[in-house]
Amino acid sequence: MDLTTFKALSFDCYGTLIDWETGITAVFSPWAREQGLDLSNEELLLAYSKEEAAVAAEEPFRLYPDVLAEAFRRTGESLGREVSDEWARRLGSSVGDWPAFPDSADALARLASRYKLIILSNVHRDGFAASNLRLRGDFAAIVTAQDVGAYKPAENHFRALDRELDSLGVERSELLHVAQSLFHDHVPAKREGLRSVWINRRHDRPGWGATPEPSGDYGYDLEFGSMGEFADVVDKAF
Repeated sequence: MDLTTFKALSFDCYGTLIDWETGITAVFSPWAREQGLDLSNEELLLAYSKEEAAVAAEEPFRLYPDVLAEAFRRTGESLGREVSDEWARRLGSSVGDWPAFPDSADALARLASRYKLIILSNVHRDGFAASNLRLRGDFAAIVTAQDVGAYKPAENHFRALDRELDSLGVERSELLHVAQSLFHDHVPAKREGLRSVWINRRHDRPGWGATPEPSGDYGYDLEFGSMGEFADVVDKAF
């Protein structure tokens, strides 16, 4: 793949640029201890992943803090424990506290000198605005679940992406989609005929973590363990 032929990169944010698993477990772990659950962070994330995906699919117009809160309640039910409204609100309001991966801000700054950058995120506008204080990203377009009334892997983000590409004067063939989640991003990227890069943030850990196992066909053109590795290869290509 000649990386110099692309004009724009579209990004998933949470899992790719922002360490959402650390953010989620910062709330889940103390709750689990309070409930007397002897579960690892990985076990908590596995229990949570399918619940968030289910809520997002069933109620696509819910804002992301409400999706997080309801998914937390359902996770508690699946584990035989109650999640109080206070704990549910704590997770729902935590998005802005989730840390960026250490390499994200620098990688985005380097990539912005080569491409137009676009965000396609399963979050609300205020949540992404808070996260971007950590990322300091120079984005040509930002598409959130709140904007499109749905959550990936639904097609809504990608129809909005088509409109953004038109306004930016970028052809679909000149776009590369960059994401961690096979379920949320690489399945729809294959469906949409988009070339993609897998940022495999969990390359050193087994299992799927907070992301459900992909339920459809997926593919990707390149794989990297971090955004920093991807930016290094782009710099070398140019």
